[in-house]
Amino acid sequence: MPLALIETSHCNVDLKPSPIEPSWIIEGNPDARNCTLSISADGAARTLIWSCTEGKFNWYYDVDETIVILEGSIVLESDGMPAKRYGVGDVIFFRRGAHAKWHVESYVKKVAFFRTTNPAGLGLAIRAMNKLRSVVSRRRGAGEQRVRATAA
Repeated sequence: MPLALIETSHCNVDLKPSPIEPSWIIEGNPDARNCTLSISADGAARTLIWSCTEGKFNWYYDVDETIVILEGSIVLESDGMPAKRYGVGDVIFFRRGAHAKWHVESYVKKVAFFRTTNPAGLGLAIRAMNKLRSVVSRRRGAGEQRVRATAA
């Protein structure tokens, strides 16, 4: 069954338990929860809502992740980056391989966009294929418009 070309959701969804790796927890008893909103056809990209209660923990990124904080705040620190507070509306990008220490002061809710990165050569080939597909699609669409205009 083909995937819908447009999917919609909302940030106020039921979140299910998503425990933080116990060895990553530095302080407190953070309760993390999430809900997946979308997954790309190739599985390389996904979007989810994630929330967490008070606590301090390490986080290790095995994919690229962009977040937008929807509620609450965090204090984030990493090697070469002093501790800084981020709150509602802040956008943060973590590259695959990053490590950060999170301090959730009371509660945080974020939307997260994950993308699995491909090796550089493969990424270049994929971008070239997508560009070619886009050009062909535009030409096909323009040709169909001319046919409809001629028929009218």
